[in-house]
Amino acid sequence: MEYEVTFGGKPVKLAGRHCEAGEKAPSFTLTDGSLQPVASTQFSGKVRVYSIFPSVDTPVCSLQNIRFNREASKLGDDVVVLSISVDLPFAQKRFCAAEGIDRVHVLSDYRDLDFGMKYGFVLEGLRLLARGVVVVDRDDRVRYVEYVPEVTHEPDYDKALAVVRELMVK
Repeated sequence: MEYEVTFGGKPVKLAGRHCEAGEKAPSFTLTDGSLQPVASTQFSGKVRVYSIFPSVDTPVCSLQNIRFNREASKLGDDVVVLSISVDLPFAQKRFCAAEGIDRVHVLSDYRDLDFGMKYGFVLEGLRLLARGVVVVDRDDRVRYVEYVPEVTHEPDYDKALAVVRELMVK
């Protein structure tokens, strides 16, 4: 089955394997601001929020990162937020410094699109990630997935955070 979203009103197909709640979360490797690999398995045992976005250099993506950074400070040490795009790590690092992003791990999928292909967030033909949120529980099960239908819109923070809070008490 093919999935698509719109980007500025124009349909764009999503490449990769579409992710669904209830399945085992695929592991992946991203790159941090020091160009070092970061494996998703290092966060096992924690509730994880994957905040996916096209580029830190757009207003909606900036808002998404700022919002999840603020929320992360309320969630405690048992929850980790990974913000994922294909921006170069240098741009991500600059953005985090400028916006005071210090509670989320902003990581890049620029090398291999490892996350993007395993979770089905690659915008075909653009080599960018679509916007969305994935919540994974302590046992590596996907519990919530949102592929934002129009990439220029923000995700449903309240729905994702409600799932996170529910998982925090389990």
